[in-house]
Amino acid sequence: MSDTDLTLRFHGAAGTVTGSCAEFGYRDSRILVDCGMFQGSRSLERLNFEDFAFDAGRIDAVILTHAHIDHSGMLPKLVKAGFAGPIWCTLPTMDLLQHMLADSGKIQEYEAERRNRRRDRAGEDPFVPIYTSEDAMNAWQQCRPVELEETFHPAPGFSARLWNAGHILGSASAELEAGGVRVMCSGDLGPENKSFQLESDGPCGFDHMICEATYGDRRRAPVSMAERRKVLEAEVKAALARGGNLVIPAFALERTQELLLDLHGLIVSDAISNPSVFIDSPLAGKVTDVFERHAAELEDTGEVNIFEHPAFHFVTDVTESIRLNSMSGAIVLAASGMCEGGRIRHHLIHNLHRRDSTILFVGFQAQGSLGRVILEGAERVRISGNDVRVRAQIRHIGSYSAHADQRELLDWIAARSPVSGSLFLDHGEPAALEAMRREMQREQPQLDVRLPQIGERYRLGPGTQAKRIETGRTDLAEALGKDWQNTYADFATSLKSELATLQSDRQRQEALEKMRAVLASYNLHRRAGRKGRDGADDNAG
Repeated sequence: MSDTDLTLRFHGAAGTVTGSCAEFGYRDSRILVDCGMFQGSRSLERLNFEDFAFDAGRIDAVILTHAHIDHSGMLPKLVKAGFAGPIWCTLPTMDLLQHMLADSGKIQEYEAERRNRRRDRAGEDPFVPIYTSEDAMNAWQQCRPVELEETFHPAPGFSARLWNAGHILGSASAELEAGGVRVMCSGDLGPENKSFQLESDGPCGFDHMICEATYGDRRRAPVSMAERRKVLEAEVKAALARGGNLVIPAFALERTQELLLDLHGLIVSDAISNPSVFIDSPLAGKVTDVFERHAAELEDTGEVNIFEHPAFHFVTDVTESIRLNSMSGAIVLAASGMCEGGRIRHHLIHNLHRRDSTILFVGFQAQGSLGRVILEGAERVRISGNDVRVRAQIRHIGSYSAHADQRELLDWIAARSPVSGSLFLDHGEPAALEAMRREMQREQPQLDVRLPQIGERYRLGPGTQAKRIETGRTDLAEALGKDWQNTYADFATSLKSELATLQSDRQRQEALEKMRAVLASYNLHRRAGRKGRDGADDNAG
């Protein structure tokens, strides 16, 4: 392979939804498009603790498509590992990133401290955070804002432009050119009729394209903002009529602001009367301040500051957050949206067991996340060491998605076509990726469509199909699939009640002994297999 070839390697969001990171190389230059954190199951999140598969000090620049942590969350670790170049992004993304990365650093520090306090870790090596708040601020200071559609040169041999992606405030698709090869990286694409955001845009005619496929297997019925508000109105009225709280896990960035936009519309039109809405997320409050600063760039806000309505109470103090436990009839918005961290877990502990409370999901729940487990009908869950029965009403609204559905993705690709080389589909679970691949081959049968894996490396030429030059990692199947720890939590929380259904203590003792014997047999089989392999190696020597 010549050093003048453009190469592409996938470091995340290939075969899964999170951890977006693509490395492009041309001659001696190396750039990343996004550097995101894996989110979801504990097994998947362990990948964040691994060393980078590249030398961070050799990376010349990062192009950041938007501020969501699954696209930006590893930037502090990258800088800590020796990256000293610029992070190119839009100005709104830079403003959001100041708070998103700082919050992520605090979460890493808190999680390390919490795990080190656990009694079952006594005597083990201390748990070290991936990065700290200080590391996060060091990374943020390397941001360089650039206007949409403005050409810039992130590294020698590369030129680039950012185009509106319509996903969240500041989101962009990244157009790259190096060595006569044009590539479009979609980033995350927003749907039609997205609150606040103009529809996605960009040029056409590329050699290669990377496109997200989060909802590559779903086609939503078109829903107007008025129709969506009617659905929310019905959910709010039904929840408050039950007498308990309406708890909404909501991403601090964009989803919280969309909900406030619709709640404001329902309140001022008297569709719902005198609600008490608590935004229990300090990060959401800071992000909302950024939205207010960029109000002139947003659609749907009008001349009134919707976020300052007296029904909205932004909660920052921990004691005030705890005080919400004693309330009924409140609407509580709290992060994180997939229930993997933040104050939402505290509210779930205090509301999941209540028959009069409602948990309303309004966002994507990744495989293995606590939100996905609850949404799929778990009767018991384990949250921060607490076994919690699920008695609350579990509801879902699918029309708040910030991602394009299958039809919208196909339309975006068609508008950017022709693609003369290869189309890579990423940022999706396997079923979504495969469904999107089939639809693309039905609509454009001549197009070469790839489903890359983490670790795969390709050579990208002008007007020709990509050539794979390195295979992907073979050790990630379990991390990218369903998480054994979720299964264990479900088993552990229901074990006592299941044992209670047996007729006698003797039967319960026998059941426990049989379970222990099964585990012992697995360990025995594993040791025997290892011994057999060691013996084979000795004989081979």
